[in-house]
Amino acid sequence: MMKKHLIALLAILSLGQSPFISQSVAETPRVTIPDFADLVERASPAVVNIRTTEKVNVQQTQGGIPGMPEDQAEFFRRFFGVPIPVIPNSPKQVQPAPGKPQEADRGVGSGFIIDSNGMILTNAHVVEGATTIYVTLTDKREFKAKLLGMDKRTDVAVVKIDARDLPRLPLGDSSKVRVGEWVLAIGSPFGLENTVTAGIVSAKSRDTGDYLPFIQTDVAVNPGNSGGPLLNTAGQVIGINSQIFSRSGGYMGISFAIPIDEAIRVADQLRTNGKMTRGRIGVALGDMTKEVAESLGLGKPRGAYVRNVEPGGPAAGGGIESGDVILSFNGHEINKSTDLPRVVGETKPGTSVVVQVWRKGTTRDLTVTVTDAESNQAAIKKQEVPAASGNGGNVLGIQVNDLSDAKKKDWNIKGGVEVTGLGDGPLARAGVRPGDVIIRIADTDITGVKQFEALVKGLDSNKAVPVFIRRADSTLVIPVRPK
Repeated sequence: MMKKHLIALLAILSLGQSPFISQSVAETPRVTIPDFADLVERASPAVVNIRTTEKVNVQQTQGGIPGMPEDQAEFFRRFFGVPIPVIPNSPKQVQPAPGKPQEADRGVGSGFIIDSNGMILTNAHVVEGATTIYVTLTDKREFKAKLLGMDKRTDVAVVKIDARDLPRLPLGDSSKVRVGEWVLAIGSPFGLENTVTAGIVSAKSRDTGDYLPFIQTDVAVNPGNSGGPLLNTAGQVIGINSQIFSRSGGYMGISFAIPIDEAIRVADQLRTNGKMTRGRIGVALGDMTKEVAESLGLGKPRGAYVRNVEPGGPAAGGGIESGDVILSFNGHEINKSTDLPRVVGETKPGTSVVVQVWRKGTTRDLTVTVTDAESNQAAIKKQEVPAASGNGGNVLGIQVNDLSDAKKKDWNIKGGVEVTGLGDGPLARAGVRPGDVIIRIADTDITGVKQFEALVKGLDSNKAVPVFIRRADSTLVIPVRPK
């Protein structure tokens, strides 16, 4: 019997199978590393090198050494006392007139052609401040480019060269990008043209700015790669390489790309108008923590917490108040504070939208008319908080006074009580300080000291309650448990 089992085992092993692996696992398809060679051959001709120059004032060097860089000449002067002699018959260098603006190299970046008639997409930081923009193709032809427009907030720029029938890159759909898929970057790191690096998508919708949910990859990206394309295995552009995470200035395994869908939306406006038009509603936002969400009755953290409302702005006109939580904007669900600026920015100025807010335990639908983000914003006056001391005489551990009419007007608030003294209580431990104004506790607006003291006496010591604090131009929500 033992001999029969041994023969059967040897037969299985001879077929290349393991008796210890289940059939379903053994049949899992093998994933092979893609060969990028054909993709690179097709895509490279549409990737360009971008070199920029700027005007600088050249100052004449005193005691310079012809034919030697100034830093080396300084070395000889310091350690040998005198400059080395001029070599006979050496060519004379023409020195520019002191103080006269001269053209100097500013930086090197990358870009890629999106239209066969010479339209090129790159980063705004590659061309910002440039006097002249030079674009070099892979066939070594060089052109002076015209800047059609750039948007610093999204770091997108469009330049144009006078050329026809150029190779261009097909655009993909960045919304379909999957974490773990292979991607490839082509650019000019450190000026090394058409350098190719590959990796995978590490994460999606990475928040590193107000207006862009970046694609995070582990593709090697270095200075000079900025503005180059991030390609999928089909050879389609899914992003523009824009940033790296680094403590040294060089690549450290994390890079970020602007999703191509977002970039093209911006580029279309830049090509048409020369600038980006964004909507705004005039609110300052704060983080929504788990503790704040629970104290407000939201359950889990969601929405955009309104820290301040610009007086006379669109949000104020629509009835949005400090302390509100915006849950949806124009039908778009707002999951976190960084979602709101993107949705508002994409809304055409002049559009009236429905904004759903959470206030005092219920939802409210308000109508707000979006304005242009470039319009003048009302200045918000900030005040220094006066120092004070004292012992708290209530369960919150604070002393308060009625709010003066002048402060109500100055801070644009209807009521509240001003903190004048702090004892050893929950508000003091939470960071409240003299000069702060308590404008609301839970769902009740504060009108004066007597009403405040009566309200505080009735608080449940076993339950956290949200206290709304006004400090200069911000409204803070502090969940506290009465002592």
